[in-house]
Amino acid sequence: MLTVGVDLGTSGIKAVLMEDATRALGQAARLVPVSIPQVGWSEQDAELWVEAVFGCLDDLAASHPGAMRAVAGIGLSGQMLACLVLGADLKPLRPAMLWNDQRAIAECAALLAAVPDIGLRTNGTPDPGITAPKLMWLNRHEPAVMARARMLLLTKDYVRLALTGEVGTEPTDAGGTELFDCRSGRWDASLCVAAGWNPDHLPPVLQSWAAAGGLRPALAARWGMRPGTPVAAGAGDNMGSTLGAGAARAGEAVVTIGTSAVACLVDGAFHPGPDWAILTSAHAAPDTFLSMGVVMSATAALDWSARLAGTTAADLAGRAEAFVAAGRLADAPVFLPCLNGIRTPANRPGATGQMTGLHPGVDAASLGYATMEGVAFQIADCIAAQGQAGVALGQVVAVGGGTRSALWMRLLATVLGQPVTLPEGSDLAGPGGAARLAMAAATGDVAALYLKPAAKAVVEPDAALAEMLAPRRERFAGLMARA
Repeated sequence: MLTVGVDLGTSGIKAVLMEDATRALGQAARLVPVSIPQVGWSEQDAELWVEAVFGCLDDLAASHPGAMRAVAGIGLSGQMLACLVLGADLKPLRPAMLWNDQRAIAECAALLAAVPDIGLRTNGTPDPGITAPKLMWLNRHEPAVMARARMLLLTKDYVRLALTGEVGTEPTDAGGTELFDCRSGRWDASLCVAAGWNPDHLPPVLQSWAAAGGLRPALAARWGMRPGTPVAAGAGDNMGSTLGAGAARAGEAVVTIGTSAVACLVDGAFHPGPDWAILTSAHAAPDTFLSMGVVMSATAALDWSARLAGTTAADLAGRAEAFVAAGRLADAPVFLPCLNGIRTPANRPGATGQMTGLHPGVDAASLGYATMEGVAFQIADCIAAQGQAGVALGQVVAVGGGTRSALWMRLLATVLGQPVTLPEGSDLAGPGGAARLAMAAATGDVAALYLKPAAKAVVEPDAALAEMLAPRRERFAGLMARA
């Protein structure tokens, strides 16, 4: 079966034409600029999302016209937590405030004071990146806009509206708004009141794998597709990529090492962990939740270290590999690379990076190693906190740019004390998950959600490395306690 999976990232959008949701036949991508009107603000014009997706589908139609005629469904995954308010005509009233917008800090405190148990009902404790505090900020600072607001939509849901003309969302994305009771799977009127939002101005909630509308005839003609081709409700990006990496059952886990790192553990029950700044929402597979521990700087920390060393991240990772091979690990400093604060498990957004053990022999190679080690330790701390919240860890799959480093994967397997699987096509996990949802929407059968990519490699823990890491882990824990 042919489907199209679309992944809406923060800086770019990718659409992939897939066979059986596992093999890419063609792909297209577009960049989407982010606007920063003030320091700490982050916005996007929602129409640019639509233009980028339509442009990607134009490209696929041009390069694969025959295959596009046979596409059975379209699936979407996308950046979460955005705040996009629409007027009565379902057009945006202002740019969308994104997940990394930090202006609503004061509103977080007010929301927590109004709803002290919010972390046990929603995806986590209030954070300026989450939707509800942004709504409170808009009520305070842009009341004229909010007086005209009649609908709240999230990123992929606005694109689906453009594709189908239908308004809707699903639990994975809705769970990130803090207007949604994650345990019951319903919008919560009392949370809406606390955030100053009318619950009548929220979209209906469908299952992620449900058909949430059909492709508009004019667009079907534009891309040579069948009118009414089902478009799945879709999923938030973490859930979509977790599904695409093959984790749909309780106990399965995906660690993404990208700009940030996220430990996504599939759970069979709702185990919130607000005390450890764990985010917990519905997963995009039946009867499951996704527990997410977040490391704010992963490859971003390696990029920063590379800039200091006057080289590239890839070169620095290579030097770190040689550094360990030469038996110099004891010469490396210990680095807490929380350059953008700490989310899981300490919830200290104002924390800064720390390093100990500097001496004249510290060089670029040892700095690169210390950075990668620190990120691995932070990921292990996230998973340990998730365990304290009651979330069990089973098989671990790793995806993201950081998986290109054999050393980083060996560090991860060693600090977790268990094998880490590297799947084929890990760069397509996001659109692959969306394509699985498209298959389910087209067939009415959720079997597609449990497809797994082939394993490219399995990285085993290194017992000798574990022995060397033990005292360094203790020093790292001391840095974390003082951050």
